[in-house]
Amino acid sequence: MITTHNLGFPRIGKQRELKFALESYWRDEIRQDQLEQTAQTLRNKHWQLQADLDYVPVGDFSFYDHVLDTSILLGNEPDRIDKEASDLDRLFQIARGQSQSTSFCQQSAAGEMTKWFDTNYHYIVPEFDANTRFSLHADRFLAQIKEAKELGHTIKPVILGPVSYLWLGKSKDETDKLSLLDDILIVYQQLLLELEKQGVEWVQIDEPILITELNLDWQNAFKQAYLALNRTPPKILLTSYFGQLQENLLLACELPVGGLHIDAINGFEEVNKIIDWLPAHKVLSLGVVNGRNIWKTDLNAVINWLEPIHARLKDRLWLAPSCSLLHVPVDLESETELNSEIASWLSFAVQKLAELNTIALALNNGREYVAKQLADNALAITTRQQASIVHNPIIQTRLQQVDKSMAERKSNYSSRAVIQKERFKLPAFPTTTIGSFPQTPEIRQARKQYKLGKLDEQSYQQFIKQEIQNTVVLQEEIGLDVLVHGEAERNDMVEYFGQQFEGYAFSQYGWVQSYGSRCVKPPIIYGDISRPKPITVEWANYAQSLSDKPVKGMLTGPVTMLNWSFVRDDQPRSETCLQLALAIRDEVKDLEAAGIEMIQIDEAALREGLPLRQSQWQEYLKWAVNCFKVSANGVSDQTQIHTHMCYSEFNDIIEAIADMDADVITIETSRSDMELLDVFNAFNYPNDIGPGVYDIHSPNVPSVEGIVSLMQKAAERIDIDKLWVNPDCGLKTRNWQQVKPALQAMVDASYILRKQYI
Repeated sequence: MITTHNLGFPRIGKQRELKFALESYWRDEIRQDQLEQTAQTLRNKHWQLQADLDYVPVGDFSFYDHVLDTSILLGNEPDRIDKEASDLDRLFQIARGQSQSTSFCQQSAAGEMTKWFDTNYHYIVPEFDANTRFSLHADRFLAQIKEAKELGHTIKPVILGPVSYLWLGKSKDETDKLSLLDDILIVYQQLLLELEKQGVEWVQIDEPILITELNLDWQNAFKQAYLALNRTPPKILLTSYFGQLQENLLLACELPVGGLHIDAINGFEEVNKIIDWLPAHKVLSLGVVNGRNIWKTDLNAVINWLEPIHARLKDRLWLAPSCSLLHVPVDLESETELNSEIASWLSFAVQKLAELNTIALALNNGREYVAKQLADNALAITTRQQASIVHNPIIQTRLQQVDKSMAERKSNYSSRAVIQKERFKLPAFPTTTIGSFPQTPEIRQARKQYKLGKLDEQSYQQFIKQEIQNTVVLQEEIGLDVLVHGEAERNDMVEYFGQQFEGYAFSQYGWVQSYGSRCVKPPIIYGDISRPKPITVEWANYAQSLSDKPVKGMLTGPVTMLNWSFVRDDQPRSETCLQLALAIRDEVKDLEAAGIEMIQIDEAALREGLPLRQSQWQEYLKWAVNCFKVSANGVSDQTQIHTHMCYSEFNDIIEAIADMDADVITIETSRSDMELLDVFNAFNYPNDIGPGVYDIHSPNVPSVEGIVSLMQKAAERIDIDKLWVNPDCGLKTRNWQQVKPALQAMVDASYILRKQYI
């Protein structure tokens, strides 16, 4: 009989219950025991939703981030953290720079945050140095195991593996991360012994870096690690996902573990080889349901493929989603307003587990046992393939007319810079923000009332205009040099544009965790993309009419629109991205025609779309950068194009970023203490750059001295006439009490810098 299991389940709840409880706790509105009760209720609900599986995961729940949880589990906490605080408050202090707003007011630098492989999930980067020591702190983890077992579930604890944990971290000095392997393995052995005492039969150890290019030292680290862990029960299911094993395939097969899980969506071509190479005493878990996208699985095709594999492996075959379901929404049944035809093509976390169960039942008992489910699934697959709303001949014709000239500016940057400096006459170290300002309760309520029909069009428009006016006045009072309109009319930087494009669909409750309490609701690209009419021109014009200073037009770039959506899987992503680029190009040209002379096209997600193997980067970067340029470069030399990237290591793709040829780029650097700018010691970046000096993902307000210090570090690497001063990212998640003093500190710091350098 086939064994079914899951690698992980969404944490946030159908109605984002965890998000709201966390934010209430941080505001001192609820106690820790109330937050813990919300978490327990969610865990219990989620285990029940997975009860049909042979094994349910335990340890996949997190209050903020599972990598940070691993740091707490291993006792690897920065020295700056208050050791007297509770484990939960220490966790929040690392993640956010502080825990609650008043009862635990000690502030410190938040941990660096970056993207989890090629997803839009963020993790808190583990920190290592010469003083790093590990010790086991498993009480919370073991309590969840006890909790699940008392509810009658057959469990499989989930932990991040020791080698991936070290690889994902960052050394704060010259410490070799692999020199810590012996010490960390002792703690993992202790943890496995504790799990044995709890009666655990199988433990899932995630080693996602197995799908990356590993040098010999890291490959040997895997051998050392699992030789050591193999001496300790329980049985280990070694788990990889997000890609193919390639040159690590033999290594993964030979490691002394009880079983191996592979992502059979991305690693489909490797399955037969793994079956041949995997020793006969090991189980093979195949991830046959896509844990990263929301389209229905073609069940009949999967069963056709699995039948001979099942006949060969018998009870050694396990089935699961390709990766944790953390990356998809919880339950499609909550969607009552989604187009019924499109909804019939979709599958969220709960539905993906039902698909898995159907596949297992068909293989174990015969297809007739699930004949109706298979027939319904086949109809949905066929209907989607033939749907008229998916394909638009006009858009296909336009794609064929794209040529190289559409991706090039009229003049090179050095020529444009002279024209733009004369046009804008900005001071040295010009100050600006990334685009959004706080989405206050009043803004959210007005948007809600408008959507419900309780606020008429005229009243809503007037409300948004007043918010824009307030934002412009505030920026002028603070003294910013380049303004933004604040984006009060926008719910999300991707969803807002997608709602006005053809080819997009939108869920009501399709929330996915990005980090901590930050949730996003990715729109769904189901068909060919076009922009029927202008989207931002009216608001940009109004904002510019309120000030003599330049006000940036604010758009989301095509690559970010792609990477932060659930993307159709029936054509290459590059083709979908070019459709998006043409739609955004239309908006850029309309903004310029309306007199907007600074236009920011955010590409926050450019890097996260990189293939996980560097050998495949160039192909992606070629089409991704080209799509950005197609979207941006239909303008005159006088129009200044800005772009923004956040929370991604970009040093290794700096040449591609330069090739984007944006006049100004703004990036995240404050959490990394300007380390991300080290690349400029060796690479002469040609255009203007704004290294973020204000960490907007922490409630802490930056000091003037701290901002000056960061910009001085930037000035050591970059010509001062190319430097801008700005936050790391948009300010929508912060409140005005934090934003006003932070921006004032930024402006005050720019005055000091001008005196020092000019």
